[in-house]
Amino acid sequence: MLQKFFCFITIPIFFVIESTLFSHLSIAGVTPDILIIPVSVFGFMYGEKTGMYTGFLAGLLFDIFFGGMLGFSALIMTLVGYVNGQFFGLFYPEDIRLPMILIFTSDLSYGLLFYIFRFLVRGKLNFSFYLLKIIVPEALYTLLISIIVYPVLLHAYNRFEMIRLRKERTIAGHNQGTPSEYHIE
Repeated sequence: MLQKFFCFITIPIFFVIESTLFSHLSIAGVTPDILIIPVSVFGFMYGEKTGMYTGFLAGLLFDIFFGGMLGFSALIMTLVGYVNGQFFGLFYPEDIRLPMILIFTSDLSYGLLFYIFRFLVRGKLNFSFYLLKIIVPEALYTLLISIIVYPVLLHAYNRFEMIRLRKERTIAGHNQGTPSEYHIE
């Protein structure tokens, strides 16, 4: 329960950080999409459902405050969270390669889907410009930021796992008595 609360409180915190601090830290007009980091991370750490819920929340916040079409980013971010949740069984806390690859490809995928459905549909066909000047630099910038942010989220994950395992051991310790110990006469 505590880890779910952490997941859902992290999204608004990252949203505020992205819309305030990182809007001033653009490089060549490109800002990182740090909202994709917790969506990806929570997807492969906790599974499809958590990835989808955090993705929906992140996308909805973006749509409400910045998007033109309500639900568009929410749908794409939900999809990103779901796809990352597919890697739940492959996640090992000590391996940083999978998280970095997933965060990078998630940001690339989000950028491509955003371009296809927001620009290409309206006849804006300058794909190479959008890919080379916006999508790839944003994904690389997000990857750079995720190298800093991921260890913090991983530390929180490890703490919640310790708490969960301690609770399970405590419950298992209470249930190891013989049936006669629990029989009330």
